[in-house]
Amino acid sequence: MALPFSRLRRWFALGAILMIATVAGMYFYARWRVHKVVHDIPAKIGLDIQQTAEGFSVSKSVEGRTLFTVSASKAVQFKGGGRAELHNVKIVIYGKDAGRFDRITGDDFEYDPASGNVSAKGTVLIDLEANPEGMRHSDQTAPERTRDPIHLETSGLVFNRNTGNASATGKIVFQTPQASGSAVGIEYVAKTGTMTLLSSVALDVSRPQALRLNADRGLISKQPRQVVLTAVRLTRERQQLQSDRATFFLREDNTVDRILAEGNVRSEFHGRASFNSEMSNSNTSNSGAHGRSDRAELFLTGTRNQLTTAILSGNVQLASGDAASRVSTGERNTGEQNQGLRDRGAQVAEASAGRVTLHFSGQQILQTVHAEDGVRLAQKKSQSEAVAMSSANSSATASSPTKGDAQDVEMTAPVMDFIVKDGRQLERAETSGPPQIVITQPGSNQKTVVTAAKFTAKFTEKNRLATLHGEPDAKIVSGKIGDGKIGDGKIGAPGQPDRVSTSQMLDVIFRPEGGVASIKQAGGVTYVDGTLKAWAQRGEYTAADQLLVLSESPRVVDNGMTTTAQTIRMNRTTGDAIAEGNVKSTYSDLKAQPDGGMLASADPIHVTSRSMTAHRSPAVAVYTGDARLWQNANVVEAPTLQFDRDHRSLVAQGMGQDSAGTGLRPVRAGQSPAPTQPLTQPVSTVLVQVDKSGKATPVTITSARLNYADAERKIFLDGGVTAKGSDTTLTAQQMTVFLRSRSESQAGAGPGTPGQVERIVAEGKVVITQPTRHATGDRLVYTAAEDKFVLTGGSSGGTPSIFDAERGKITGDSLTFYRHDDRVLVEGKETSPTVTRTQVAR
Repeated sequence: MALPFSRLRRWFALGAILMIATVAGMYFYARWRVHKVVHDIPAKIGLDIQQTAEGFSVSKSVEGRTLFTVSASKAVQFKGGGRAELHNVKIVIYGKDAGRFDRITGDDFEYDPASGNVSAKGTVLIDLEANPEGMRHSDQTAPERTRDPIHLETSGLVFNRNTGNASATGKIVFQTPQASGSAVGIEYVAKTGTMTLLSSVALDVSRPQALRLNADRGLISKQPRQVVLTAVRLTRERQQLQSDRATFFLREDNTVDRILAEGNVRSEFHGRASFNSEMSNSNTSNSGAHGRSDRAELFLTGTRNQLTTAILSGNVQLASGDAASRVSTGERNTGEQNQGLRDRGAQVAEASAGRVTLHFSGQQILQTVHAEDGVRLAQKKSQSEAVAMSSANSSATASSPTKGDAQDVEMTAPVMDFIVKDGRQLERAETSGPPQIVITQPGSNQKTVVTAAKFTAKFTEKNRLATLHGEPDAKIVSGKIGDGKIGDGKIGAPGQPDRVSTSQMLDVIFRPEGGVASIKQAGGVTYVDGTLKAWAQRGEYTAADQLLVLSESPRVVDNGMTTTAQTIRMNRTTGDAIAEGNVKSTYSDLKAQPDGGMLASADPIHVTSRSMTAHRSPAVAVYTGDARLWQNANVVEAPTLQFDRDHRSLVAQGMGQDSAGTGLRPVRAGQSPAPTQPLTQPVSTVLVQVDKSGKATPVTITSARLNYADAERKIFLDGGVTAKGSDTTLTAQQMTVFLRSRSESQAGAGPGTPGQVERIVAEGKVVITQPTRHATGDRLVYTAAEDKFVLTGGSSGGTPSIFDAERGKITGDSLTFYRHDDRVLVEGKETSPTVTRTQVAR
């Protein structure tokens, strides 16, 4: 957040030094010199003279050194009223130690003994100049060279010898080698030792840095020793400072001890190319920074009035960008302004606090800033800038900012302490008291609140937030922008739960152009998003893709589904998740399905694999890499397995060699592995068949693909299917297995029993192999209750056949045989008679 901390010490120090060194020093010195000389004039020239005297000089000496000389071309004392006049007056003051060479000249002076007023008619010129080597030279010797003389010019000067008061109604002009200035009207009250500059106070400084100071009125007092200016305005190049009132507190040597500015203390810094680079990404020439406070107090030390401390209090605000114009006029950030100031395409940075204390080094370099009483730092980005960036970068990267990616970032805390590098660059900041960061994305209507017991922030070279570390008790709450107040834990819109993430610590990385790039959490990470809950030791959120990555023993629970893995990635926008490494999912909270088959139990369903991709809506998960799904004794294994939790259905897919024989490829629907390229990783499952006596025997089935829906109790397998029982092996191109419902299963079938086969329909190149016979056909229907096989030729027109070692080969349109006896029922037609070939032993 680019804020003008580096400018503050220059202005505070420069304003204090120049104001006191010029205004206070010149007027105090001029007042005492004029007062002393004019007070002594009547006595020195002899007011009892009744005639005109042309050309005279009066001087006073002590121990051989002249203190002053007064000369005039004419002196006249009038009998009526005793008034006296001096014409073409010249006064030179040398001082007790001959260290001065001050000159006062005027055309006409008049003295009125009745009122005690000494009045200057016309212009009075005053030149104040030091003469440090005066004692080394003869009396009344002018300096060999001038040493920063001060020149003053005024008119309408009136001095009262009775009261010691003095005033001037005209314009007072002064000039030094470094500065010049003026005021209109002056009043001096001897009793209180105060001098008032009545109006239009102005000071122009040429070096070391050009500036102009203006005030509506000034008051200089001896006790207390201070200078008070009202409506003060200080201007330097593209920068301005002003306040309703400024008080300069002086030491005995007239150096400044401290300065107090009160009432609408404001500063304005109007940008240029090099300055803009510090404040924002904007290249507009009219950008700048502004600051304000109700009160500012500056503490100085030494003869050069070096600034040591500055205290700003009362609604302190600093801002850059277009939003700063409101700060310059003294508006407070209330209501909608606190929710976010909008700029017009430039980066906006703001800071506010109830009180700010700045500490400076011996070279008036800002070192630390202590802010308290509701500290707020804000960095705001316009939608127009985000859209422009998106358009410029859309062809370069898929993660370029979009309209909804524009972020407003606001950090608040009761107290913040800043470390400043080289007097101008924010280096580090620490918070005291409960802090928080609010990240608002107006384009996507999203808000995120980050809190911790303490924040430690680091800044970029452009004074923007670079990184932020928070611990302990770190917490992130995010959701749709609603009516909830920030920080009350209910920021989301009505009916939409917030996402809440907690951990021991967190680290925020900010983008160079502004906004959050990523947030990392560590130590007991917990994440809650509605019904979804997750735990891990580490978590990282990236704003560009809205991904939350959990690592180090992550565990995610959502609607009765629990998943563990080495790494779990969750998309916060879609709710999808990707798990990698030793994936295990458990589906709990299931209800028993009396009409279901293989997955009808209320017991948990388990799935393991190397990786998983889960969709939240619909609730479908795809497991790949040695995937295995089981419920009790029902097991399905496959390279890839897709499970639909809500419908208790699954799709399994095997893997075969690619065409070159160098790698594996999935066997898609409608495909079969080539005969010379076997199915290297098939789908497999285990069922049971129960005979009439109730004896259950397992049936292992492998295939290229498997589809199962528990509501239909039907398993469809294709791509080359093999079913192996205790004494029968069945192969076919595709096979449909119908299961018995749980409620119809035979008594004694407990939860450890696999799904029971009710019927099998096999089609395409059907082969049945038993110990004593071998049968082939195009279609087979197997009925488990009767252990009966019905083999037909199918639509291809072929005829089924069965070969028995004892009876030979039998063919017919339909062959019916049984698993545990030798019976064979043969049916034929007139066009295709039954044929039996008996093998005779020789």
